Amino acid sequence: MSSDTPDPERAAHRPDEPARAGAEPEPEQPAVDPPAGLPVPAGTPAGAPGADPLAWAGPGAEHRPATVAGPAVTARPARGVRRTVGLTLGVALLLTVLGAPLGLLWAAVAPDTPVLKTAEGAIYATPQPEQPIAADGWFSLLGLGFGVLTAIALWFLLRRRRGPVGLLAGTLGGLGAAVVAWQFGRRIGLSTYQRLLETAPDGQAFTKPADLRAGGLDWLVVPHGNLLLPAFGAAVTYTLLAGWSRWPSLRPEPEPYAAWPPPLAGAGGWGVGPAEGLSSAPVDRPARSAAPEPPGPDAAEPPRG
Repeated sequence: MSSDTPDPERAAHRPDEPARAGAEPEPEQPAVDPPAGLPVPAGTPAGAPGADPLAWAGPGAEHRPATVAGPAVTARPARGVRRTVGLTLGVALLLTVLGAPLGLLWAAVAPDTPVLKTAEGAIYATPQPEQPIAADGWFSLLGLGFGVLTAIALWFLLRRRRGPVGLLAGTLGGLGAAVVAWQFGRRIGLSTYQRLLETAPDGQAFTKPADLRAGGLDWLVVPHGNLLLPAFGAAVTYTLLAGWSRWPSLRPEPEPYAAWPPPLAGAGGWGVGPAEGLSSAPVDRPARSAAPEPPGPDAAEPPRG
């Protein structure tokens, strides 16, 4: 009887039947580690032989560092937030300082209002003067233009920071520049006006420097009126530039087809070569085979000898 033929007299051992008396126990098979590269059965403990110690981390865990330092991970976002806040406040402060030349320009173009000295103080020389209205109009136009130019400058100079940083910096800087321009422009010639108001005789005519009637500060903190126009112009212009941007991230991105190689130069069909990219003909035509072509189905059979 060969070793492959089962013995009919030998009963196969079943797990649910008790072992026969006197039967020798089968030797226990040693645990064999699964070969490398084969999947490990589900439920295998992490410390078992052949188990992947990084299996708990999901796919791609073999490319992750074994230990991650918690303070190092949290330090990077905090550093980025501080840098962003510092950049925003720095740009806003720079725009606020630029309000001084804006105030000089406003004081130069806005007309002074003629007044007369009386016993009760200075009164307008004309019943309804137009100079105060002109001063408000010039400040509004200059402030709105300042906001528009500020937004355009921030859009092109801070290309890598386009987004909330530029919008917030332009808005805060516009508010600060408006207040500085107002206070700086209205004080030009104000000391001369106050001196004449105290020393000039009654009936003398002089001029009052430009001031705002349609804007100011509430509770010495909150600006209102045409002081909001520089910030309004910056916010609206920056938002329009972001809406018209062709890049979703608002930052310049490489063109998707810029890295493609140019088509091969050569003559193509119908006077259009592959250099223009319009011909579908191959550049090199396949060479004709030297073997004779098989005769057609209707060709005459050659005479036999």
